Amino acid sequence: MLRYILIVVAAGLLIGLVWAESTGNNWLALGFKTPLSILFVITALLQPKVFPKYFKFVFIGLIFGLVGDVCLGLPGLTAFRVGLVAFLAGHVLYILAFAILTRFADWINPVNILIIAISGCIYWWLLPHLSKMLVPVTFYIVVISVMVAGAWAAFRNPGVRGIGAWFILVGAVFFYVSDIFVAHQRFVIEQFYNRLIGLPLYYTAQFLLAFSVGLVKRPGTENRNVHKKVI
Repeated sequence: MLRYILIVVAAGLLIGLVWAESTGNNWLALGFKTPLSILFVITALLQPKVFPKYFKFVFIGLIFGLVGDVCLGLPGLTAFRVGLVAFLAGHVLYILAFAILTRFADWINPVNILIIAISGCIYWWLLPHLSKMLVPVTFYIVVISVMVAGAWAAFRNPGVRGIGAWFILVGAVFFYVSDIFVAHQRFVIEQFYNRLIGLPLYYTAQFLLAFSVGLVKRPGTENRNVHKKVI
């Protein structure tokens, strides 16, 4: 029941945020964005901590996401840079969270070549527009690409089963795609559809990752529990 209440409240705030963005009033948008971002942090806190180490990494990553959201809602290049660093730190924590769910072999697969190719095309597209942001954006693209690869690696691990694995994979992919719209808005052209599409993708991603902390167990736990029951 609580899960559905969180989803309904989040949906309401998201609709308000998209409306506020359509008005062009940054402070009004921030008034919806801040509680919505706080809500995905609270959502993670309210989930059962079935794998405490995974929870810890994701939870801290969500907090960095909250900081990044507030900073990106503020005017000026400095706020944008701080927000970028916050999201970068969040992605690193997500990578660590996904890594503890994987085996080395899970990272070696053809999909990673596709991820590299897509990220390379996006980088080539953004390159003429980056100017002074070249280095941080380059580093960011590398890190978020590794984050998606880590989500795919976790999904490939047979020990990470069920809806939790799907939440990780879809959350990571949605986050990646939402950042394409952020980049298009920031570096190419400011258009409302960047927010209209990007914001729902982003918040869906963060809430999926927040809910995943109550669904993802340590790989192999189920097998050990079955073995105990047999004994």
